[in-house]
Amino acid sequence: MVWTQHLSNLVLGVYGFTLVTGFPANILAFYTFFQKVRQRSTPMDVLLLSLTISDLVFLFFLPFRMVEAANMKWTLPYFLCPLSGFIFYSIICNSVLHLTAISVERYLGVAFPIKYKLKRNPRNALIATVIFWFVSMAHCSVVYITQYLNYFNPNITDPSKRNTCYEEFSSEQLKILVPVRLELSFVFFLFPFIICCFCYIKCILILSRLSNVNAKKRFRAIGMALGTLLVFAICFMPFNISHVDGFLKNRSSEWRTEALLSSTLNACLDPFVFYFSSSALRETFKNILRALVRRLPCPWFHSAVHGPLFTQGKTVGRNDEKTQSTDDSIR
Repeated sequence: MVWTQHLSNLVLGVYGFTLVTGFPANILAFYTFFQKVRQRSTPMDVLLLSLTISDLVFLFFLPFRMVEAANMKWTLPYFLCPLSGFIFYSIICNSVLHLTAISVERYLGVAFPIKYKLKRNPRNALIATVIFWFVSMAHCSVVYITQYLNYFNPNITDPSKRNTCYEEFSSEQLKILVPVRLELSFVFFLFPFIICCFCYIKCILILSRLSNVNAKKRFRAIGMALGTLLVFAICFMPFNISHVDGFLKNRSSEWRTEALLSSTLNACLDPFVFYFSSSALRETFKNILRALVRRLPCPWFHSAVHGPLFTQGKTVGRNDEKTQSTDDSIR
């Protein structure tokens, strides 16, 4: 890949937008889910908290990539190159697994509400999140393997003396990297995407047949399903198609950087999935919005605070806290 001014501006724009919008949204989500887990956690709360932490870690390492894009070459200490790449790709894979687990949890709660409610345990969700983190990092350790392959070979240029980061690969490196990337596209995209489609389509069909389900809850269920599938399509599909393209051509795709840009948007789109997933987050958001509106000098806004949009949400939120867990909110 050759850096150009247009590509540099594009990368900085997308990364900057993701950082500015994703960081406050995920901080809000982290505060909400952390408080929820401390008080009365459910498997969904544990999954959402872990996914939020994953997004925050991703956003923490994003400025390193922004510096590279601004300088159009790697100028930071070289140990940060494989480290940031390792974290970058691990978080993408980890997010896919978490979103898939959330879809399965939703399906079980809707298809088998009584049986699942009796058997669900936050500890199982915690074990699952640990496995997700481990599996993602284990797969993405290929970043270190390929980066330092033939490190002691005098005929190979020392990676630390290059001004590129994880872009130029020898034929020996490609023999390892290309098949692994193809495997990643199946394990961390195709199979999870099929599972998500099955779970959410079944959820929508089941809820559409239940006459006693509130229209708002049905809307939130559909919104969450479409939001998650949209995240898969927008954020993860282009990046994984580049893996298949690279395997067919036996090289790293030239448009891989552009495809990776869409994956970074996952960190700012996840909070929208959280909003449809958690009544606690919706209530926190309404409380913050209510507090901001009260600070505005216009009397019209003050009267709006006491309108049905806020008072109803407050009443429902309290009722949900007493009678429902987070993952019951769509039923």
